Amino acid sequence: MNAASAATAAAVTFVWLGMVLGISFLETPLKFRAPGVTLPVGLGIGRLVFRALNRVEVVLALAVIVAVAVGGPPVPVVVLTALAALLLVAQLLVVRPRLTRRSDQVLAGSSTPRSRAHLGYVATESLKVLTLLALGVSALAA
Repeated sequence: MNAASAATAAAVTFVWLGMVLGISFLETPLKFRAPGVTLPVGLGIGRLVFRALNRVEVVLALAVIVAVAVGGPPVPVVVLTALAALLLVAQLLVVRPRLTRRSDQVLAGSSTPRSRAHLGYVATESLKVLTLLALGVSALAA
């Protein structure tokens, strides 16, 4: 992999990783512990934050894909790039719509049981974190 593409892919990957860690694993859990933040308020804030995060993630994923594609990457970098993108697509097309339906119900005042989709999001987010970490390190080593 050429040096410029490797450096770009690694830098963008680590920015992406930092955003996911900061939002998903720091801001989100803490938001619901703040005084006065009710479930509907927390869900409303969360929807805005994750919508913005996911838009930025799409841009970052595209930037990584381009950097990897033009750099003559080794197979592990290609596989990790594809896996990170696939996990993001799964979140956006499969898991997020389920979470949105449930949050719509809660925000409308309906009492609904906890959603298993949340566990799916946490699982895909955790896998994405590990994948991004491996991708960033692999791009640096390429």
